[in-house]
Formats: sequence, C-alpha cells, structure tokens
Amino acid sequence: MNPSEAKARVARTYDTAADHFDHPALSFWQLFGERSVARAAPKTGERVLDVCCGTGASAIPAARAVGPTGSVLGIDLADSLLRLARAKSADLANVEFRHADFETEDLPEANFDAVLCVFGLFFFPDMSAALRKMRSMLKPGGRMVITTWGPGLFEPMNTVFWNAVRSERPDLHKNFNPWDTLTEPHLVRRVFEDADVPVDEVVAHRHQHPINGIADWWAIVLGSGYRATVEQLSEEARERVRTACARFATTAPVQADVVYALVRA
Repeated sequence: MNPSEAKARVARTYDTAADHFDHPALSFWQLFGERSVARAAPKTGERVLDVCCGTGASAIPAARAVGPTGSVLGIDLADSLLRLARAKSADLANVEFRHADFETEDLPEANFDAVLCVFGLFFFPDMSAALRKMRSMLKPGGRMVITTWGPGLFEPMNTVFWNAVRSERPDLHKNFNPWDTLTEPHLVRRVFEDADVPVDEVVAHRHQHPINGIADWWAIVLGSGYRATVEQLSEEARERVRTACARFATTAPVQADVVYALVRA
C-alpha cells in the first residue's frame, strides 16, 4: 500500500469510528491524553501543537493548561473526529482544530513550546520523517511527548477478536494493526535513533482498562482501529464475530499499557 493509500485508509477508518470514539467505554483516550499533556507540562501562555489530535483528548487539556494567553493547534486527517473536538471545545477560544496532513502542512519551525502525538506516530508511512518534522517545530526549551500503545493491547479480548475474524476472513487477520510496531520502549527508541532525534526519556506504563461485558468491548471495537476490519465483514460475519467475543467478554479489565517518550529541545 502506497503512502497516500495508507493515509486515506487511516482517515476513512477514524471518520467511521467517530460514532463510537467518545463512548464511555473508550475513556482511555481521555486518560492517556491528559497524562501525555502532564508529561509535556505546558505552561500559561505557551503554544502547543497536537499531531493526530482526534477528538481533543490531549489538545483540550493542553488548551486549559496554557490558558487564554496561550494557544493550541490540533491537526488530524479524520474530519469527523475534528467536528467532535470542535463541539467539545466550544467554550475555549484558544484552540484550533485543523483538517490537514501533518506531513505536508506548511508550519513554521521553532514555533511551539510543546508538541504532542498521542497514539498517532505509528500511522505515518515514514515515522522517522514525521519525528524530525515534529522536533523541528519546537522552540528552544520546548518539549515533545510521543505516546504509543504497549504490548498486549486489549488482551485477552484482542486475541478473541482476531481469532473470530480469522475464522470468517483469514485475509483480514491483523491486516490493519500499525500500533503493533511500537509496543516496547526499545522499539520506540529505535525510531528516534533512525530519525536522528535524541530522546531524553522512554517510559513504559502498565494499565488495566475496565470493561463491562460485550457492550463495552464492542464499543471499543467500533470506536478504534479495529473498525477498519469490522467494516470489511459482511453483516452476518460481523454478528458472528461479535457473538464469539460475547462468549468471553466479562467485567474483568483488559490490558492497556502505554509507552511515553519525552524529548527536550
């Protein structure tokens, strides 16, 4: 798949997933958005860039942190997510959500005090180039925080889901799982090394995300990258996958570990 096709697929997936993206079962977007902002520690009056901003899980808390004298620019390929972000931030005059491709968007260098990219780096066809461009956006003294998923995302339900998909459509088994490329600190460090971008800190954080049976699990499926796979199933196959998941879905939490990387300019 060429880069333009890959980007179109990401945009299409998350435009479709927007109808479940802010479901309470997906509260991890907000949790890790806020934690990523805390690691960047934006101050009053600062300028923040949020790459792959989604519905504002990191951009909105960043806007509140920098206050009315600061500003936040959020960029994303999925226009449906951005519409939700604008509605959620209607009370904030200091945040802009822009439908754009970060790789081609003309942004001034050394113009931001903080750059965030939460669960987005792995979608870039050239991660090294994306990292270099993000780093170039930082002012002296600025901070960049990159957040990726850790290993075993959403286990044990992840395995149940993919086994059910494979029984229906073997060709779809894990054919859209870009987040699996950066699940360990050493893999994240390697991307920074390949990009020749010094990284100050790479930290893994363990987290158990609560779910309440199949309703919550299926909301996660429909409001995340899994949606790309579900949309390619027939209605009957989709229901069989959901039924297979329902046999295992309980009130036990699922794994949702993350890796944070911090760069100081």
